[in-house]
Amino acid sequence: MSLISLHDRSALAARFGADPALHLFELGDLDDVLWPHTTWYATDADHGPVALLYCGGRLPVLLAFARPAAAAALDELLRELRPFLPRRFTAGLPDGAERALAPDYRVEHRTPLLRMILPGHAQLPARLPHQVEPLTPSDLADLRALLAASYPEAWFDERMLTGGGYVGVREGGRLLAAAGVHVHSPAQRVAVLGNVTTLPEARGRGLARSCVTALCRHLAATTDHLGLNVRTDNAPAIRLYEQLGFTTVTGYHELLLGAS
Repeated sequence: MSLISLHDRSALAARFGADPALHLFELGDLDDVLWPHTTWYATDADHGPVALLYCGGRLPVLLAFARPAAAAALDELLRELRPFLPRRFTAGLPDGAERALAPDYRVEHRTPLLRMILPGHAQLPARLPHQVEPLTPSDLADLRALLAASYPEAWFDERMLTGGGYVGVREGGRLLAAAGVHVHSPAQRVAVLGNVTTLPEARGRGLARSCVTALCRHLAATTDHLGLNVRTDNAPAIRLYEQLGFTTVTGYHELLLGAS
């Protein structure tokens, strides 16, 4: 097989739309704002796994997902892709798929994650115990301070502050908790929640629960597929999401890879 580059957005949308829960990020990256930063690879023009290389952040990001039945095809795609990858990048890959990139790349860091999705029939709480407000670009400094104090490793794109992509809870003017999106594409009707966090001294009060609930309600009007990623060792967060109705789609690893 040989590597090919894909350029037809509508064809990619149809391809990922067959399994949107697995491909939330790829569908979101078809959005006008993110599309210019993407390159798409496959070994079959019509079927099989697709690899996305996103170059709009500090480090390039490789995303390549497939169900277990297509694991061999994904390995073949990754082997063909090795000569075209940057020297250092992050990747979202199924467990073990990184072996197809050896010996050219070594894993520098590994984070096991769950992909969870909110089914359309899920019933969110009708009332919130906290006042949740939308965050706008004028709240950028406060949000950065919150993330620095409670979630310093967070990936944050300030563009997502526009259009109601973030909400928060304040007390005495101080931002105590927030929830936002990593991807939100009304055109593709998908969103991925991200940067759900609470100041350490304010945890245990249900602030994050209120933020996530309010944001899910807001996004419901423009999304058919709403998901999130959570670390497998973050039991309190997993419990919160399950209580709100999220279900697990799959597990995968977020990797930092460097050239050997």
